[in-house]
Amino acid sequence: MGHSFFSMQRIASRSGLLGRRWYSSATKGGPSIAGVGNIIAVASGKGGVGKSTTAVNIAVALAKEFKLQVGLLDADIYGPSIPTMMNLHAKPEVSEDMKMIPVENHGVRCMSIGFLVDKTHQLFGEVMSALEKMTRGVAWGDLDILVVDMPPGTGDAQLSMSQRLRLSGALIVSTPQDIALIDARRGANMFCKVQVPILGLVENMSCFKCPKCGEKSYIFGEGGAQRTAEEMDMKLLGDVPLEISIRTGSDEGKPIVVSSPNSASAQAYVNVAEKVTQRLNELAEERRMGPEILL
Repeated sequence: MGHSFFSMQRIASRSGLLGRRWYSSATKGGPSIAGVGNIIAVASGKGGVGKSTTAVNIAVALAKEFKLQVGLLDADIYGPSIPTMMNLHAKPEVSEDMKMIPVENHGVRCMSIGFLVDKTHQLFGEVMSALEKMTRGVAWGDLDILVVDMPPGTGDAQLSMSQRLRLSGALIVSTPQDIALIDARRGANMFCKVQVPILGLVENMSCFKCPKCGEKSYIFGEGGAQRTAEEMDMKLLGDVPLEISIRTGSDEGKPIVVSSPNSASAQAYVNVAEKVTQRLNELAEERRMGPEILL
């Protein structure tokens, strides 16, 4: 697999060819966390569609397959799942300048409220205050991409996060089910309102392939994500089948791109990760070119 612009940029930077960090953010000034080149949100209009599983596998794929410096932020304050999915349970250490040091596995630097509180602890209070500590209060170091596992829904917290982080783009996750796609539309519209580019749509649980006979069953419907993407002028970046190994890997802290890298699901996530980098490169090029000025 060839080098993406990200890895070529990092090589050039180390050799002194580039004098400053490259940003693809559509927002003026780039992402709002020092040292972070791009911040992308993995979002859904509702829970239970595989958003966190998608965020984890894309982050790991970006680190393993494309050799990028990747961070993963679990922004789901009330239902953090990254500690389990990444098999990370240690409390973060604190640096000399009193910033939390991310814990790492599978080549990805991670931060979650789940590292800081007990599993049975009920968190109350200001969500944005907690997220502020887990973004700017973390010693992320230099990252090509910070993947943010967004909380489900389209409320004030999601809107505020999108604006404060100055996202480079958003990835929408949905199942083929009509009700899930309606919520996916709401999620995409929310990002459009705050001028965050939509990187594309990922269809999760697209079908179930019988392990014995190989027959495909479209449990949640067929073709809905493609139609939704076309109607909303979004790209369908990939479809991930419903497989037991995805669930078992998530429960064991072994993302499927690590546990079964040659499986159809793992390859689907890798393909989505590649398309994400391509889309960010396109946005960077558009930003560099700017609007045409006619005299």
